[in-house]
Amino acid sequence: MSLRKCLISAMVFLTFGVPANTVLGQNQQPGPMWSQEDALRIGKEIQKKLAGLTNYGVFDWMTFGDQGKTVVLRGFASRPTLKSDAENAVKNIPGVEKVGNQIEVLPNSPNDDRVRAAVYNRIYTQATLRKYNANAGSLARAMGPGGRSVAFMAGGITNQPPIGYHAIHIIVKNGNVTLYGVVLNQSDAAIAGMQANFAPGAFSVDNDLIVQGSVSKGAAK
Repeated sequence: MSLRKCLISAMVFLTFGVPANTVLGQNQQPGPMWSQEDALRIGKEIQKKLAGLTNYGVFDWMTFGDQGKTVVLRGFASRPTLKSDAENAVKNIPGVEKVGNQIEVLPNSPNDDRVRAAVYNRIYTQATLRKYNANAGSLARAMGPGGRSVAFMAGGITNQPPIGYHAIHIIVKNGNVTLYGVVLNQSDAAIAGMQANFAPGAFSVDNDLIVQGSVSKGAAK
């Protein structure tokens, strides 16, 4: 399985099948459920829709689950438009009766932008981690002309994030960093976490990267 497919599968692994009462309230009674065939079809369609969003980038992370015939979206959006775009992308899928949108919009913060830029550079300039980046290099390379200045990184990287596929997603909230995504082995996960910890301005780092292979094991539980 390619890293890209594995990362998309992680969207399902992390939340699909979470008990309904843990998602939308302890006292609600379970409603009608999809058939197994419909659940598989809808899950694949949601994966495709979310992964295809043009404003879903390295500084965002989304997962989804279900409660009956309601799709529950969760995660973090660096731009408010991603939250609404994600909901609009899945709400008209045949079989989906409702969307519970629990995606958190991250603060608009120049300091967080500086941390995003710093963590990105620390992770994706590492020789062993470049394979997780479509640009295979630094933030300046990913941004191209006009995106190289410190001032831009401090105030514009959220609105114009690095383009291309990134297996390691960087979530920053009030200077606190969380890494999400799928890597090939535990060593790469540890290196990514270490590099993020060394990034200037990062107050704390939570390393929630999944090692490829553990996704399928977890999904089978």
